[in-house]
Amino acid sequence: MSQSAEPRGTAPREGRLAETVTAVVAALAAIRRGVSASWRALVSTMTVFGWSVVIAVIVGFVGGYLLGWAEFVALAWAGTVLLALSALYLVGRNSFRIGLALPLRRVVVGEKAPGEVLVFNPTRRHLAGVGVEVPIGDGLAEFHIPGIPRGAEASEIFLVAAERRGVIPVGPVRTIRGDPLGLFRRELTWAERTELYVHPRTIAIPAISTGFVRDLEGAATRTITSSDVSFHALREYTPGDDRRFIHWRSSAKTGVYMVRQFEETRRSHIMVVLGLAESDYADDEEFELAVSAAGSLGVHAIRDARSVSVIASGDRAAASTRLDPASRALRTSSRIRLLDDLTVVQRSPGATNIVALTRVAGERAADASVAFLITGSATTVAQLRQAAAGLPSGVDVIAVICEPGALPAMRRVAELTVLSIGYLDDLQKSLARAAVV
Repeated sequence: MSQSAEPRGTAPREGRLAETVTAVVAALAAIRRGVSASWRALVSTMTVFGWSVVIAVIVGFVGGYLLGWAEFVALAWAGTVLLALSALYLVGRNSFRIGLALPLRRVVVGEKAPGEVLVFNPTRRHLAGVGVEVPIGDGLAEFHIPGIPRGAEASEIFLVAAERRGVIPVGPVRTIRGDPLGLFRRELTWAERTELYVHPRTIAIPAISTGFVRDLEGAATRTITSSDVSFHALREYTPGDDRRFIHWRSSAKTGVYMVRQFEETRRSHIMVVLGLAESDYADDEEFELAVSAAGSLGVHAIRDARSVSVIASGDRAAASTRLDPASRALRTSSRIRLLDDLTVVQRSPGATNIVALTRVAGERAADASVAFLITGSATTVAQLRQAAAGLPSGVDVIAVICEPGALPAMRRVAELTVLSIGYLDDLQKSLARAAVV
């Protein structure tokens, strides 16, 4: 018996139904994803005040309908409308192009660095105003950029006060969109963060080479050698002496071969040792004066094209490692690099004290001709003598004790010259006085 045939048109109808169901499910899934993304975006932009209104709306609806209080229901609906209207302020795209310009990346303590926020409208329509925030260190600069016509730009100038030595982060620039009541707040980050270096104050120290720093061509030391350029005396010839240094005229007069003796010369090399240990200073003011003194000496040597080494304390706890962190050599290839390194130095309870630091510095710069030991009033003269003893013989050692407000003074303790300064300007006068004594 033959099977009955299926009605015509059933298969096409089932196929169309499956396609319709699939399309509806896909549309519902897309709507759900869109609603979920919008909700997350809305929630992420809601402020504390906005959440307070949401809680008040929920309490108003629940309490109003459960207790039958029409006032609560009315307030809840008013809050709902208010939230809906405030959320409309977030609708739309930010088509601005915003940049941050900081013409001066390095300033001296006490100066102000100008900055500029540039806002450009690349679109073909007028853009409404926008709030702009620029974090500056621990502070915040806020601006309101008015509406910008198409193809136009606007700018706001601000000043960064460099009150203390250090690195001040400026930026990144943020734009703020929100409602007038502050229920929602939407932040977008634009320009990247820029760093402003606040250098320590330095002074010019002219002619400190007189009496202290040996000439670049070499100056005589107390070491006697048989070969150099600075003549010292004559002595009798002994086997092994270089015959090129026989003084024939004197030999003819005495009848004995006489050879020249020389004083060993040394190329000038200035070493500045800056202690970072908290125990070397009474307070932060002393330390800042010490950093300025070290910077002034180092910058002067660099400008005079002299060999200079500026060595600061390292971490005493890790001093046994191969990298020798008990001391750290600052960059002296240029004035800017040295001041950049001095900008970030900080005193620390774990830093190497001036005595141990000077001993390590003497090993790192064994050819130094003059050593400046920069420290605070908490360092005693006995400690400075101990520090100077760790340097090679023949090195002129000048200790600079920084004590703000103190009268400038100079004293000599054996081979050590101790200068006390109360202000940075005292450094120049004290060095000039010590050089001629």
